[in-house]
Amino acid sequence: MPDTNILVVGASIAGPMTAYWLAKAGANVTVIERFPELRGGGQSIDIRTTGVAVMRKIPGMEEAVRRKFTQLEGISLVRDNGQPYGTLKATGNPDQQSLVSEYEILRGDLSKILFDMTKDSDKIKYIFNEQIASMQQAESGDGPITVNFLNGFPTSTYDLVVACDGSTSRTRAMGLGCGLRDYVESTNSWAAFFSIDQDLAQGSKVGQGYNATGGRFVALGSDPDGVNRAVFMCLRPHQDAVESFREAMKQGEDALKGFVARHYQEVGWKTPEIIKCMMDSKDFYANEIVQIKPPTLFKGRFVLVGDAGYAPGPTGTGTTLAMTGAYTLAGELNKHKGDLQAGLEGYEKQMRPLIDDMQKTSSVIYTIIAPQTAWGIWIRNHIFAFITWSRIIDVAQRYLGGAFASGDKYALPEYEWAA
Repeated sequence: MPDTNILVVGASIAGPMTAYWLAKAGANVTVIERFPELRGGGQSIDIRTTGVAVMRKIPGMEEAVRRKFTQLEGISLVRDNGQPYGTLKATGNPDQQSLVSEYEILRGDLSKILFDMTKDSDKIKYIFNEQIASMQQAESGDGPITVNFLNGFPTSTYDLVVACDGSTSRTRAMGLGCGLRDYVESTNSWAAFFSIDQDLAQGSKVGQGYNATGGRFVALGSDPDGVNRAVFMCLRPHQDAVESFREAMKQGEDALKGFVARHYQEVGWKTPEIIKCMMDSKDFYANEIVQIKPPTLFKGRFVLVGDAGYAPGPTGTGTTLAMTGAYTLAGELNKHKGDLQAGLEGYEKQMRPLIDDMQKTSSVIYTIIAPQTAWGIWIRNHIFAFITWSRIIDVAQRYLGGAFASGDKYALPEYEWAA
């Protein structure tokens, strides 16, 4: 791929990761980001299975991730008075992870690690505060794409355009010639993330989670930066609640905070204090939880990587899919040197089974995380209390832990690299 010019859209996790592997294959990469700088904070994310395998192929990345891990040693489900029903902890073995990951890190921290690893490469150039205005490619799809930019970056021609700009990707709509909501499947769920200065976690390194009826979940944990991180997650509420969330998103951050506050105003535990802190939070971020399922991952010289092409919804595998997709795209393009079409077809062939598997959503996920009724919450809490007290969960994790950490199940391809 020497001297191939590639445009990557988005500087969050998928973008810098894709740029890293494309540069390793010898391509010249331009990364554009619509925000004026990298976004910090965001939700805690896990690196698992093939994501761990990809991470370990990048010198120094595993050590950098472990230096920035969230410090949470486990998660407790709590009563109104804060007393836990039980606590689920990490195994302490990164190759045999539990439901609590050994590689849990804030989205913004992982983006910064990847940016710092790539920003000084002579093969990679970052352009912030820029986005695509339009793209033109030959109807045959067999030629370069001419890209016009919105904020002054000169019109340029690229051999390939890679959309890494998330589940709400506008680039996807341009590249595939579809609508903004096409191939977006709602899970009837949403979440909000933010930091708070008040130490409501009281210094604990065990995160706390609390449930209320209507699929409402509240979580709180400490952070290496000395703040608390809070999450409001609502899974499968009444449909009008999701529609109201979407409407509030269109109106901006203040309207969205107001909606979340109203939706949780009668919830117990520390929720009133968390709501008060949320209203003053400077890094509030919220999104609808969706799955992205386009019929193809590429069209001509345009291709999707990460959430833009295969957001998995509530399964918790988005980061792993993004890291694996970046590695596989570059590997297949390098494998089929000079034949972009064959490389893109190889990428789709390699990724499709993994995507289909990691997008599978069991109703058990919703039952465990966010029961809808008071009775359902009572049953879940007492079952959780029993399995943690009886140590059944420790035995189960001994046999199942590899599924959360090992990439062996998916046979990650091995590639030769130009550099």
